[in-house]
This record gives sequence, C-alpha cells and structure tokens, in this order.
Amino acid sequence: MPTVTPTDRAARVRLLLFDVDGVLTDATTVVDATGHESLRFSVRDGLGIVCAQRAGLATGVVSARDSVPTAHRAAHLAIKHVRLGVDDKLTTVKALAAGEGLELDEVAFVGDDLVDLPVLGRVGFAAAPADAVAEVRERAHLVCAAPGGRGAAREVVEFILKAQDRWSAVVAGYASRGASA
Repeated sequence: MPTVTPTDRAARVRLLLFDVDGVLTDATTVVDATGHESLRFSVRDGLGIVCAQRAGLATGVVSARDSVPTAHRAAHLAIKHVRLGVDDKLTTVKALAAGEGLELDEVAFVGDDLVDLPVLGRVGFAAAPADAVAEVRERAHLVCAAPGGRGAAREVVEFILKAQDRWSAVVAGYASRGASA
C-alpha cells in the first residue's frame, strides 16, 4: 500500500481551520490595567488566509478562548467560520466539516498545544508552527519553519495551495493588478 504524503493530504483540503493563540498569534496576550486584551496578528498570515479564500478554500478559527481581538481580526479577514470559547474542538470541527458537506480527511487544522491533539489526530492534514509543543509537532503532517504568529499560517496556506496547483494562479492574480499594457 503506497504511503500517503503530506502533499497528497494537502491536495484534498477544502476546509482550512486554525487555532488562534500560538498559531495566528505568538501565544502572548497583553492585558492592560483596565483589563483590555490585545493580541498581535501577522499581516502576512492574514494575506495567506485571504489567498486561501480566493483559491476557493473555506476558512475558520476554532479557539478555546473567547477573545474580542480575535473576533475583530476574523471579521476583518472575512473568515467564514468563527468558533470561540470552544470546550470540545473535535466536535466543533466535525460539525463544521459536516456543514460544508465534507469528510474529515478534507479538513486541515493548524494547532500548537495539547488541547489541539484530538483534532490533529483526526483531520486529513494536520500542521503545526515551529514552536508548537513537542507532542503536537510529532503528530503533524507538516511542521512549519515559521513560529506561531510569525508566518506559520501563511506557510500552511502556501503548502496547501501548491499541493493543489493553485498557488501560481493566486500569485498571478496579484501580479497582474495594476499592471499596465
């Protein structure tokens, strides 16, 4: 029986889901004296998510924490599925896949910590930032060179779109904007 490569797995992805803290952020939460929270999100990761959407992938975030900054960032990026304050990520991911008419092997999930293990063990394509905990990196089909909040999400998007032979069209779409004859 032939081995299924990470590229083979990525080629099947139709729904791309991200954990937030440690994946779309560097896992740092800043809380000021008044209790307001702020998070840092990478603009390059954001553009990667937009590229995934333009290539036809459904996108989403699934986080155990309910976070106002995350909700704002997701809205800004027009992320279709936003599930915050989730106790059971696997049940949520299964429901999202079913809602899209997909099997779990058509879902990619990017996680970084122990709470992500149940999902990473069930989806078709599991990815982790470079600075994910060891147990997550061991189970990932792709371990990024970039850490969370510093390009890992973009790296995953590029890997998936290249596996689907869609990356060149995305780049061409951007390259042709504003070009004169």
